Amino acid sequence: MRGVKWIFFDVGSTLVDETAAYRRWAAEVLAGTDIAPAEFEAQRRCLAEAGDPGDGAVLARFGLSDVPWHPEEEVPFPDAAPALSELRRRGYSLGILANQVAGLPERLAQRGMGGLFAVIVTSADFGVKKPDSALFEATLRQAGCLPAEAAMVGNRLDNDIAPAKRLGMRTVRILQGYGALSRPRNGWEEPEETVRTLAELPELFPEDKGEKE
Repeated sequence: MRGVKWIFFDVGSTLVDETAAYRRWAAEVLAGTDIAPAEFEAQRRCLAEAGDPGDGAVLARFGLSDVPWHPEEEVPFPDAAPALSELRRRGYSLGILANQVAGLPERLAQRGMGGLFAVIVTSADFGVKKPDSALFEATLRQAGCLPAEAAMVGNRLDNDIAPAKRLGMRTVRILQGYGALSRPRNGWEEPEETVRTLAELPELFPEDKGEKE
């Protein structure tokens, strides 16, 4: 990716596996209702395939209230730290741009990713959530880089790819989590590159920092 100096990452289903956290969340959401977990899961997948993999859509479908998320149930993908370390070795600056509850720097450190990110901007700290462009713009300002010098890596077309692309950032979709079920609905949701795992990511960012495609 020519001209890229900064690589920004989503967190959920990008750097960490949310499977166990989601199961606990779903169980607590459904507690005291007569909704079968299988029915809830089927609707979640259906909505994701239609382009809305977020928690809010499935809650609205059933008329349910949200419950606290348990980030302590998340597990880092095994290739996360190695891939990030390799990108740093190649000279790229790394950042976080994510919808996350408070305490992300501490959680990253506990998961073996402490000190890898020069900039960490989250919805909990900034007060707005992706896909709001304000969160992306604040991240770019903090990093001191132009949109054309930045790449966004995330699993959601609506929250990660489209808003980054609208600002002129480069985009990489990772096929993990419910976001992997969505298909692009317009040109803004078409990523420039797609990978299945973080281990594939360094192939897109050569050591010459993008002088070759």
